[in-house]
Amino acid sequence: MFSFYLLAAKESLLRMGSFLIDRCFGVFQGKKIRYVLTVLNQSFHHFLAGQTIEAVILGMLCTIGMWILRLPYAAMIGCLVGVTALLPVIGAYIGAAAGACMLLTVSPVKALVFLIFLTILQQIEGNFIYPRVVGHSIGLPGIWVLAAVIVGGGAFCIWGILFAVPLAAAIYRLLRPSIN
Repeated sequence: MFSFYLLAAKESLLRMGSFLIDRCFGVFQGKKIRYVLTVLNQSFHHFLAGQTIEAVILGMLCTIGMWILRLPYAAMIGCLVGVTALLPVIGAYIGAAAGACMLLTVSPVKALVFLIFLTILQQIEGNFIYPRVVGHSIGLPGIWVLAAVIVGGGAFCIWGILFAVPLAAAIYRLLRPSIN
């Protein structure tokens, strides 16, 4: 319910926040602060959009691969892997575990084939597709996306994985004009 009230009063809250920033920091500094907040907002928005696109791609590739390998429950497991892939890095593995459990009810060999297939697909997706799709959506080169996930995950575990890429994109965008 809090979210609905927050969204309903969004314009009024933005005006009040802008007024408070100007009063506390002055108009000139307030403009800079609002610019940084706008860049952060856009980076997180574009990251979530890119993450969603990447999850759909992974789910579709999983479904197609399972159909090619003639594994049962292809559409259901592909959707499950796609939805869990919304969590960066670990999500697809959660989907893999659930999918393997479903396939174990049919055949342990098919579950093993699925796990091998998804491990290969996850490596291709994590090293090639994810940096390009998410990097393109947030305006960050693929190498920086990969570096942000590795450094963020190493430093702050799951929270670092979730927030490192949009923060790196915002920092990249804020520093880019001063470097060029």
